[in-house]
Amino acid sequence: MNKVVLAYSGGLDTSVAVAWLKEQYKAEVVTLTVDLGGGSLREGVERRALSAGAAKAYVVDARETFVSKYVWRALQANAMYQGAYPLATALARPLLAQLLVELAQKEGADAVAHGCTGKGNDQVRFDVAVHALDPGLKVVAPMRVGMGLTREQSIDYATARGIEIPVTKASPYSIDVNLWGRSCETGVLEDPWVTPPDDAYAWTVSAADAPDAQDIVIGFEGGIPVSLDGEMLSGVALVERLHDLGAQHGVGRVDHIEDRLVGIKSREIYEAPAATILHAAHRALEGLVLSKEQLRFNRMVADELAQIIYDGLWFSALSRDLRTYTLSSQRVVSGEVRMRLDHGRASVVGRRSPLSLYDKSLATYDEGDAFDHAAAVGFIEIFGLPLRVEAARHGAVGKHHGAAWTWTDPLLDGLPTTISS
Repeated sequence: MNKVVLAYSGGLDTSVAVAWLKEQYKAEVVTLTVDLGGGSLREGVERRALSAGAAKAYVVDARETFVSKYVWRALQANAMYQGAYPLATALARPLLAQLLVELAQKEGADAVAHGCTGKGNDQVRFDVAVHALDPGLKVVAPMRVGMGLTREQSIDYATARGIEIPVTKASPYSIDVNLWGRSCETGVLEDPWVTPPDDAYAWTVSAADAPDAQDIVIGFEGGIPVSLDGEMLSGVALVERLHDLGAQHGVGRVDHIEDRLVGIKSREIYEAPAATILHAAHRALEGLVLSKEQLRFNRMVADELAQIIYDGLWFSALSRDLRTYTLSSQRVVSGEVRMRLDHGRASVVGRRSPLSLYDKSLATYDEGDAFDHAAAVGFIEIFGLPLRVEAARHGAVGKHHGAAWTWTDPLLDGLPTTISS
């Protein structure tokens, strides 16, 4: 290994990894730091990388790409892992892997490296994505192959080599952030019975401390949010604005027992104000403009794509095909949704679209009802035909015995349920 490109956060572990990679592999180290918003970019990160021994230090602002190419694709599919996690970290990994590969090819590197441990999901996501994009690149994970220093040992290691490291209070948690969400784990959170302490949350106020309710209107075009209260905004600006609003109202806290890819359960605390608001709004608009059959199938696609993203298979053929289907299904998902932010809740209180399938003249029970009630008789006759045929050939489910009607379900051990006439 002659040259390696390291995904560099600027924290203690990756700063030490620069020197460790040079010493262990005698390789030139180039660092890549990617700004994904949400406070993910540490101050002085380029200087710190060079002080640690990097030959070059690249810093890339990928916020717009992250939102437009990854976040919006997951939102259009309503992809939420296990119905709870908006996939903030999982969505960032394929983008980081792609940028690592592109820089490695530009620099003529024969390897890339990341700071993941051997116990988490991210190691799989990085390794699989890198090899999907460039099978010839070697992937090195110092924390997984021998570096494995304690915090105190890492500080001593850095001090002995004159490496500049961030001097901050040690957090009891493992935290990852980008503009789509913040994850928090370990420490006291490893006991699923423990109520998350206040310091587990950094973005959102508690619901009890939230101000009075506030209504906002989000505009969508083709399943993508484009405006807030009538003001057209870029993707990043819209997410950041909703982040601030949601956080002020205590929206977006998620306490989830999650099934990790490596086979263990983990207790995760998430904060995702913008994601929580936008997922609720998007689903509401789809309910207005898509057919019953599309909505049913989309729920299956959402679960499948969420699993694919979580598992690090963004660059797989199935992922590509499902995302292509999703783009097609979103052609008519345009309109506005009014959301109410109220003490930790983001509730849909209105929706409208020029492409709406809702017809008030058919839905109303008041004057102007255009629904043909008499036609329902024929519909029920045809709809119920298979059950009547089944009852005639296989026997009726219920049987009348004198003054009682007995219904038997073979799945309930043959125990009869009797209703008196």
